[in-house]
Amino acid sequence: MNSEKYLLKLSNYFGLALVLASFCALFDFFVGAAEYQDVVSLGSGGGALGYGLGKLAQQFLGFWGALVALLALLTIGILLGFNTSFRAMVDRAKALGILKEKLLPSGGEEDVPEEISEEEEFSTEENSQEEVAILVHKAEASQEEVVEQAVAKKPRKIIVPLELLTYSNSKPMSGDIDANMAKIKKTLENFGIEVEMSDVNVGPTVTQYTLRPAEGVKLAHILTLQNDLALALAAHPLRIEAPIPGKSLVGIEVPNQTVSIVKLREILESDEYRKRKNNLFISLGKDVAGTPKLANLGNMPHLLIAGATGSGKSVCVNNIILSLIYENSPDELKFILVDPKRVELSVYNNIPYLLTPVINEPDKTINALRWAVSEMEQRYKLLQAANKRNLESYNSAVIVNKLPYIVIIIDELADLMQTAAKEVEGAIIRLAQMARAVGIHLVLATQRPSTNVITGLIKANITSRIAFSVASNIDSRTIIDSAGAEKLLGKGDMLFMTAELTHPGRIQGAYVSDEEISAVIDYIKSQGGEPEYDPKIVEKIGHSHGVMGSSSGGNDYEDDLTMEAKEAVIKAGKASATLLQRRLRVGYARAARLLDILEEMGVVGPGDGAKPREVLVSQDELEENFSTELDETDLGEVNDEESLLDEEDDLAEEVQARKF
Repeated sequence: MNSEKYLLKLSNYFGLALVLASFCALFDFFVGAAEYQDVVSLGSGGGALGYGLGKLAQQFLGFWGALVALLALLTIGILLGFNTSFRAMVDRAKALGILKEKLLPSGGEEDVPEEISEEEEFSTEENSQEEVAILVHKAEASQEEVVEQAVAKKPRKIIVPLELLTYSNSKPMSGDIDANMAKIKKTLENFGIEVEMSDVNVGPTVTQYTLRPAEGVKLAHILTLQNDLALALAAHPLRIEAPIPGKSLVGIEVPNQTVSIVKLREILESDEYRKRKNNLFISLGKDVAGTPKLANLGNMPHLLIAGATGSGKSVCVNNIILSLIYENSPDELKFILVDPKRVELSVYNNIPYLLTPVINEPDKTINALRWAVSEMEQRYKLLQAANKRNLESYNSAVIVNKLPYIVIIIDELADLMQTAAKEVEGAIIRLAQMARAVGIHLVLATQRPSTNVITGLIKANITSRIAFSVASNIDSRTIIDSAGAEKLLGKGDMLFMTAELTHPGRIQGAYVSDEEISAVIDYIKSQGGEPEYDPKIVEKIGHSHGVMGSSSGGNDYEDDLTMEAKEAVIKAGKASATLLQRRLRVGYARAARLLDILEEMGVVGPGDGAKPREVLVSQDELEENFSTELDETDLGEVNDEESLLDEEDDLAEEVQARKF
């Protein structure tokens, strides 16, 4: 017996107490006052406790109201005591009904002889009873075995205790708030701007002074006085938010004299976190008013993080990973972690949340992205066969073998873009466009927010972004399409934007230390068992699988040009780059490459200075090879059609196997 599976909690004891109390009350519910002593003396009924509860309920709720209330308490007690729900009970009842149909003969009653002698009847009576008992025992045993395998399985739950994380003892100090308000108002009045000071919000990093300009004052005029306000307040850098989203106010954000550290535990214990709608929320930190801020990765559905070295980018990545680990079990969510620097994410190796060990090499990263595209296509086929729109509805329809969410985290995108920009960008764009419905999400981080790393196509498909402190407003515009990130203070100070937000919001990111990360990882390793790695993820996937589509680097186009170039040089009887440029309408570089390919194929000879190359294949050999390739193509198309039909049959069988 698994001791963790049957671990009793406080809610279980409370539910059993409700069952006991409601049972006792129902036993004595119909007993009158005159009969009470006789019932107690006989040792029957619900005793003094049941009689008292029953009469008390009737006194306040009436007869029928008390009866309904006691039955409701009994039901609630059963659900709490046995840690189940109505839905689970309905699923189990359906499963038992299906098992009954499978275990019992389909023909109903079997044909029996009409006449049986009395001797045979008496002689077989004892044996038949024993056989029936054996059959019933076997049926019950097989039923229990099938139920354990087929009824809705609870995923491997690893409940990581919050005690592994620590609190922050520091408190923010904003200085003299009244004096700062007076300085802001006086400075603006010196430049002819009348304002009315409003609320003050003290956050962990900055204090926001809000003000309402007089009618007719242009906001651009206030923005131009940013340096003058910084001089008057002796605070730098100073950021002006004009206007504050959702309010007719202007916000002036002044750095605190003492910064407060926001810890991850504070966010995970907040009411905002408890009220989350699903288990894909990530903890960001606290805003300028000190309110905990979360973000739904399922709605984003991808995230781009950029910032200079030391701005808090790596801490934010660890924060995201731990947030998802605290919400999901290893069967519900999987990670693919890419760490070219080899030191940031290696601590997460050998935990059951990983699909593959932390990837450090660029070629393995490219293979993993190709696998993700292939997995996305396979999941779409499963959803199509099951007639479902997204992964959530698909998992709710199947009982066993549910598909986990997959989060791909790349810690340094710039290193990959330098190695294989075309393939990496193509895979990222395709996943960003289509992977949301099948539960695959991207988190991309880079410390070099340049346009050759964060390309226009990547920005267009990933609308949710986090900007940490950067060197210039050009880098800020590259990340969030607006200035402001260059005025951040670093150490987790960020601007967060999504497609729903008109302006980026300022947040102080939650901090998680290396000791906290190690404590959580060690606990998971002690509770979660061995990881189940898939070696196919980092293996190279050939182009014949159709993975990567149009982002495969143009090899299909090049193959077509090679055949055309082969025909052109054989018909012309000579081969040169100028000939291929004229016949195929390509540039000189492509024509020279085609000549090199034809030389490797043995179609043309080596170059001889400025003279045309010799053609080594005749027209007859070309026609013979063409007819052979045509036959192979026809045979390949037939095989492709057969394999496609087999694949559709396999998908249908897999969907039926997942359903119960």
